[in-house]
Amino acid sequence: MGITAKQILKQFGQTKVLQNVDLSIRNGELISLLGPSGSGKTTLLRIIAGLDYANNGQILFGDQDYTHIPVRKRQIGFFVFQQYALFRNMTVFDNVAYGLKMKPRGERLLKKKDIKERVHELLEVVQLTQYEQRYPEQLSGGQKKQRVALARALAVQPKALLLDEPFGALDTKVRKELRHWLKKVHRDFQMTTIFCDT
Repeated sequence: MGITAKQILKQFGQTKVLQNVDLSIRNGELISLLGPSGSGKTTLLRIIAGLDYANNGQILFGDQDYTHIPVRKRQIGFFVFQQYALFRNMTVFDNVAYGLKMKPRGERLLKKKDIKERVHELLEVVQLTQYEQRYPEQLSGGQKKQRVALARALAVQPKALLLDEPFGALDTKVRKELRHWLKKVHRDFQMTTIFCDT
């Protein structure tokens, strides 16, 4: 799904965080938004995801106007490294399966057996199959928790993936490894992806 932002304006009080921002991303494309902290990258991602609304402008998914469509209907995977929001009382498996199980029964496309297969497939992609019965606090380092959060974002088969500084708190060596890994995941899934970094 292609994403277009047209003339986005976002103000907090008198401060204009985004002014006349235009962005066009083709279906399946991976783009990176670079800029210092406070430059509006996260705000733009939040507007695209439907977590925040612009004061003016338009968000299109394909040819459809999603400017005022609520977040639950946008089918966007939103992932913030510093806040992976893993449920501490759930295993890795249950964290990844969460979005699939939480859809209202009428909207669920997968049966219990299919959910299990989907989660196992994603845990294989993120190279965490051996950790499926562990809890988040039993995972060493941010890298594994980050992969669980990414698998959870991918589980619901979003139309697009928004990554807000996903490698922000990792050391240089791990960042480099994860960049290569993320490129591979993008090639495999061919999902429109916006990657923000400083």
